[in-house]
Amino acid sequence: MSAQVQTNFKRYEKKYFLTPEQYTLFIEKIKPFVTEDDYPQYTICNIYYDTDDYRLIRASIEKPVYKEKLRVRSYGVPSKDGRVFIELKKKYEGVVYKRRITTVPAKADAFLKGIRTVGENDQICKEINYFRSFYNIKPKVFIAYDRQAFKGKENGELRITFDKNMRYRLTDLDLQAGDRGEKILDTDNILMEMKIPGACPLWLTKILSELKLNSTSFSKYGTCYREHILKDNKDLFTKEMLLSA
Repeated sequence: MSAQVQTNFKRYEKKYFLTPEQYTLFIEKIKPFVTEDDYPQYTICNIYYDTDDYRLIRASIEKPVYKEKLRVRSYGVPSKDGRVFIELKKKYEGVVYKRRITTVPAKADAFLKGIRTVGENDQICKEINYFRSFYNIKPKVFIAYDRQAFKGKENGELRITFDKNMRYRLTDLDLQAGDRGEKILDTDNILMEMKIPGACPLWLTKILSELKLNSTSFSKYGTCYREHILKDNKDLFTKEMLLSA
């Protein structure tokens, strides 16, 4: 992606599911107000880290006031010397905070195994390392999707993205192993995400109202856990039933 690497994010995120017809209408209506992102079409690959018993995602889907997760992300399938991002993402009272560092795949893997450090004097590295050590996390699921991205003409920090073909796998948890996977959702609906640094612009509010689009709470990892991991693992399913009883 870009040579300029942003390491800190603070923003509001809103998610919407659009039918293909709604997607076409929405794109037409926002054209006067947005332009294609610097990288308008790309595939995002992620490996989500969690505890052996999926403690982090189980806590997250309970919709607490505060939640956190850690993933390693690449844009496309990375080469041996390609760039990957280790991201610590937190959400508190509706505001999303993301802290990340960048390195190559082998160093990211070693860092998250506790074998080596990556920029040990960097504050973000220290936060990620503490998180890794505290939860004793491991790679648990690979999730990929194809993204189309736009940014606001007046405010480039406003981003609107559309994710299609969301897929996952539980084996070959290596970003260099390709972006193949099974479908997360059995639908052709498109996930739209709006990343807003402050208040939603009036033109966008009007378009959402015109098309009767309502925001939704949706997590790719959370949905993958509920719809696939949990259903395919009898021990986890039994534990979930006992916890919710």
